[in-house]
Amino acid sequence: MPEKKIIILGAGLAGLSAAWHLKKRGLGGAVFEKENTVGGLCRSKQAGDFVFDYCGHLLHFRNNYTLKLAARLLKGNLAQHERNAWINNSGIFIRYPFQANLGALPRQIAMECLLEFIYAAKLPRPVNIQENFLKWINTTFGKGIARHFMVPYNRKFWATSLNRIGCPWSDKFIPQPSLSDIIDGFLAGSRNHFGYNANFWYPVKGGIDRLSRAFEKEVGGISKGCYVSSIDLKKKEITIKGRGKERFDTLVLTIPLPELMKIANPLPGKILKSLKKLRWNSIFNLNLGVEGSCQDRKHWTYFPQKETIFFRVGFFHNFSNNNAPGGRSSLYTEVSYSENRPIDRKKIVKQVLADLYRSGTLTKKNRVSVLDVNDIKYGYPIYDRNYFRATTAIKEFLSASNIIACGRYGSWQYLSMEEAILDGRRAAGEIKLW
Repeated sequence: MPEKKIIILGAGLAGLSAAWHLKKRGLGGAVFEKENTVGGLCRSKQAGDFVFDYCGHLLHFRNNYTLKLAARLLKGNLAQHERNAWINNSGIFIRYPFQANLGALPRQIAMECLLEFIYAAKLPRPVNIQENFLKWINTTFGKGIARHFMVPYNRKFWATSLNRIGCPWSDKFIPQPSLSDIIDGFLAGSRNHFGYNANFWYPVKGGIDRLSRAFEKEVGGISKGCYVSSIDLKKKEITIKGRGKERFDTLVLTIPLPELMKIANPLPGKILKSLKKLRWNSIFNLNLGVEGSCQDRKHWTYFPQKETIFFRVGFFHNFSNNNAPGGRSSLYTEVSYSENRPIDRKKIVKQVLADLYRSGTLTKKNRVSVLDVNDIKYGYPIYDRNYFRATTAIKEFLSASNIIACGRYGSWQYLSMEEAILDGRRAAGEIKLW
């Protein structure tokens, strides 16, 4: 029986993981990546003497398998950190998570948050509460915590109305302390580290893309600079611009699902309609190299207030001191936007810089020496009211054509880096040899 041809589109973390796990099974998979480097958003770049990642990408491990795999791939170039994250709430610094550290707030606001939480905890939870994120926030945390952090922050992050989106991901990503934990945080500050990101791992040298490059080294033979201009679903072949056609028996798809409208054919009207219903936010990422020390020991800070354009600032030099030369600092800023809440690209860099200084994140001694812009079209898939029906129809259609949707953008899910690796393993395991 002739060997079946497997093609993987996209050498981001999910695609690399799929290729690595296929090789582990003794199977070959041809990997095509449109960029000239692997990693997708799990990439880094050298900018002068600084190392920048594409936004903030940290490794959080819930699964011992992925921890062992990353440690083996990176061969000692991996360090564990205890999270040091904060919230800048109109100039008041509160340890993350907000709901477990109410004692740092002005007394009246802290009391409001605590009493509203107690009141909400006594009420019965509505059925299907995760279908409405705004209702989930108010029901889970009470209107005080919702008003002073959860609602303004998530409006900035998702760049869409919270009552129009669901939150099947919320239990996984948002810490939900008990009443006793919240009272402890009200009285003395939390002694616990809540959430999936209480600890994180990061390469000692080279930035986050050392993980992608380690996968690439073991997989080998990845074709880069390959722009796929079409996917013929009937003939089961892809067309690579300037390189001709490649046939496949099974296709592992890690590129963003909305891109199929441009390149896949034939697409039934129902599937085209489903693809048009997909929504997402985008991320404008500005990385900076600055003179002097900056935000000593902080890993990242959230900014919920609408007066500040970015929703988060992180500090590469506190992930690894190899990311910035001695006496200097490196950081990233993230601004979320969407079709309905656009940004002004002519002004955005000046706005970010002004807010960094106005918020006290940078001071006069922090002269900016390097700027690096990354405008990321596909940030996070939005779970609106059309999400489940649309994605189910799309994935069923793809599966019938021997196409396996994989990763954050191929499967169109809010996945962590660890989950992207595991989804690549899942995709490799689904491929049948006959």
